[in-house]
Amino acid sequence: VQLQAFGGGLAQAGGSLRLSCAASGRTFSNYIMGWFRQAPGKEREFVASITWRAGNTIYTDSVKGRFIISRDNAKNTVYLQMGSLKPEDTAVYFCAVNPDFTVVMPTTPDKYNYWGQGTLVTVSS
Repeated sequence: VQLQAFGGGLAQAGGSLRLSCAASGRTFSNYIMGWFRQAPGKEREFVASITWRAGNTIYTDSVKGRFIISRDNAKNTVYLQMGSLKPEDTAVYFCAVNPDFTVVMPTTPDKYNYWGQGTLVTVSS
């Protein structure tokens, strides 16, 4: 599976950005696509994820009400619409795939097998 993330850039606090991640290659019967982020000097952290079949979503608390994850099945693409951006949202954002989803939606990086290259989001105050 190859993942290509797009859409990062510079935004002002309170502004918006939309990230995209296109998947290609091997497909799975049911899987999760997630977004993680990593700020300088910090560990990679979970942001949001979505199940490919049903479109169920989960978010980390710090982005609830501000970010929306969605997918386009026909394009094999997942999106992260980010609004009300804050300087603390500044990070490299990664998309990832968990191909073994059954019941619980994982939120730790070790549960995701495939990763995109990351796209930098910088939010100025």
